[in-house]
This record gives sequence, C-alpha cells and structure tokens, in this order.
Amino acid sequence: MIEQEVIELLAERVGLRDQVKILTDQAMAGEIDFREALLKRVGLLEGLNAKVLEELLAEIRITHGVPELISAVHNSGGLVGAISGGFSQVLELLSAKLNLDFFKANNLEIENDVITGKIIGEIVDAEVKARTLLRWAGEYGFDLSSTVAVGDGANDIQMLKASGFAVAFRPKEVLRDHADLIIEGDSLEPLISVLELRPS
Repeated sequence: MIEQEVIELLAERVGLRDQVKILTDQAMAGEIDFREALLKRVGLLEGLNAKVLEELLAEIRITHGVPELISAVHNSGGLVGAISGGFSQVLELLSAKLNLDFFKANNLEIENDVITGKIIGEIVDAEVKARTLLRWAGEYGFDLSSTVAVGDGANDIQMLKASGFAVAFRPKEVLRDHADLIIEGDSLEPLISVLELRPS
C-alpha cells in the first residue's frame, strides 16, 4: 500500500535506519525469522517520542494505483483490508485516509508518550496474516475463492496460499512461486482490469 517501510522511517529518527533496513530486507527475503527480526528492530526504537507516529503520515507515499484499486473493489461490492507487519498506530491513520474496511497490524507499546521498544499482544507474522484473511472472509460472508491477497515478501506466503487469487507485487524471489499473478511495475492499477472489477 505504501512505498516505504514505516519502521525504517522511525529508525531514521534515531539514526539507525541502515541497521534496521538490513534486518527488514533479510526478513522479507525469508533469510531470518520475521518475529525475531521485528522484535530486534522495534527494540531499537526504545525512547522515541510517540508523536513521531502522526508526523510520519506526511512522509508516507501511497503506492500508485492503490486508491483506484480500493475504489474499484468497493464499486464492485467487495471489501478491502490490510494485514500488516507494521504498526497499528500508523495503519489506523492510513486506513481512514484510504477508506479501508478493516486492518490488522502490530501494536507498539507506548508509555507516557514514549515508545518502549516492545510489542503489545499478538505479533502479526505469516501465520497470523493467513488466519486473519480466513477470519475476515468468514465474518463478511465471502467464499475463499473470491478472496485476493497481495504481498511482496516471505511473510506473505501463507496468506497468498490461503487466498483464492494470489498476487505478488514487486516481490522478493521467495514469493514468486506462490503467486497466480506477478506485478513488476510501480502501480497496482493493472490489477483492476485483471480482476475485471465492475460496479455492482
């Protein structure tokens, strides 16, 4: 949905972006465990003022074609959700901006307006992403065959395998074999015509 990794933007505030990016890239490529990498990266944010989470919204660039795709899905009677290994404090703001129907992400622990370097509750890993897709489909009455999952890294493999139609968007090599469609360009707009979305 967005062009940047939020955790890297946060790490830049504490001068550790390069260190965090290495861990991010390794996790997305499936070279290291996602949960382990996430906890290490979040730990580096300890002491950061939580106000920066809202400030980031001005820096985040929405991926080209995302608003158009969301609108097309809605016009066709569908729903759109985001399941992210990022943070709920940022995704909640993006969700309102993009008119998402639902979302799930990791919840940063914040005490006295300061990021503690810990995650509260369930970590959104590959298994949770797949399980959330299945749960949403059931809750909103969609057959799994009519679900579409879009991902780009190793953490998305299980979600793509669970979906009715799996899309790998500018993917890491590890994801390619699990996709029904691979989009290499900079926009998700081509997915609208692939799915033949029509107004309901």
